[in-house]
Amino acid sequence: MTGKADLDRPEKTVRPANKRGVARLVAVQALYQMDVGGAPLTSVVSEFTAFRLGKEIDGAQYRDADEQWFKQIVAGVVEDQKFLDPYIHTALTEGWPLKRIDSLLRAILRSGSYELLRRKDVPAKVIISEYIDVAKAFFEDDEPGLVNGVLDRLAHELRNAELDSGKADGAS
Repeated sequence: MTGKADLDRPEKTVRPANKRGVARLVAVQALYQMDVGGAPLTSVVSEFTAFRLGKEIDGAQYRDADEQWFKQIVAGVVEDQKFLDPYIHTALTEGWPLKRIDSLLRAILRSGSYELLRRKDVPAKVIISEYIDVAKAFFEDDEPGLVNGVLDRLAHELRNAELDSGKADGAS
């Protein structure tokens, strides 16, 4: 597009990812690879840690990631998937079962749901924000909003006391 309106519109800003943020992004990629290719957990985790995290591939430099965080997310999603999927399904719009959702989007929702369920040491709002950023790395349309909506619903179900206490303290 060209024209004056383009000049007035600010450029899309992307926050630099920290090591945990990179771990989340790479975990989603690993889960996607497992879902689409059927590769086992151990081989995918080994491949990512040996050849991707902090490495250069075909001229592209992968950022350093918190390797333990990456491994915990991937293993945790695999271990808890039978528990996570029904939760995610209930947070989706009626008529949109999880199996109809794009594989990459499923990986994002599963990872975020896992962290909401198992990583009580990380504030729910941080988890939601981080996975919205992951969705923005892959999608430009409505998907980041879907991630926001689903994870927010799950956070209210799984961590309602945490979210309510934030409102009482005047936090946004």
